[in-house]
Amino acid sequence: MNELPIAHGLLKDLQQESKKHGVSQVSRVHIRIGSLRDIVPEDLTFAFETAAEGTVAEGAELNIGVVPARGRCDNCNINFDVDADTPMFLCPKCGAIAKELVSGKELEIALFRGQI
Repeated sequence: MNELPIAHGLLKDLQQESKKHGVSQVSRVHIRIGSLRDIVPEDLTFAFETAAEGTVAEGAELNIGVVPARGRCDNCNINFDVDADTPMFLCPKCGAIAKELVSGKELEIALFRGQI
């Protein structure tokens, strides 16, 4: 379960941001996780709830948005959805291998709401 260290990292960031903005209690956290990350949203929610005990985020609602994986073709100059179960990401237009992922690896706090 790699979700617990991730939850601790999120809480560390939340505590720093809360302190910076004078927030004493976080009520809701929105995060974005790329679909290529090896994270189970339900497990992350459980880990977050457990790790948040005694912190500014205790009792906070964790909303998780999953970002689809998308590749970029240098030949066609297009972005396209990729299948995470395939070893190579091929452009649907020309068949070239995508050299760049434009989304799918994210792990970020999108928004947090708190109260003083």
